[in-house]
Amino acid sequence: MRLGTTASACHNEVVTTAPALPDVEWDLHTQTDKPWATTVWDDPINLMSYVTYVFMEYFKYPKERADHLMLLVHNEGRAVVSTGTREEMERDVAALHGYGLWATLAKD
Repeated sequence: MRLGTTASACHNEVVTTAPALPDVEWDLHTQTDKPWATTVWDDPINLMSYVTYVFMEYFKYPKERADHLMLLVHNEGRAVVSTGTREEMERDVAALHGYGLWATLAKD
């Protein structure tokens, strides 16, 4: 007999019972609403002007914002360049890798 099933002695029927679940209250909105972040890391290969170009080309950021993010990457070693769902950030990371930038995603 499998776990979670019992046979009645009077009748040949099988009663299936679900295992008891812990009493946990889930806040689905909180679980799914946490944004993910794409971080671009400084590297010794790409020129600062190229990094600015990528931010403008891929994210459509204005030059001022792209320059600011590029300077964060250059001076601080990294910058968060986008936030959103995991799927969106995976797409951004893959695109940035395609441009030759070092990028990762993490839960914000």
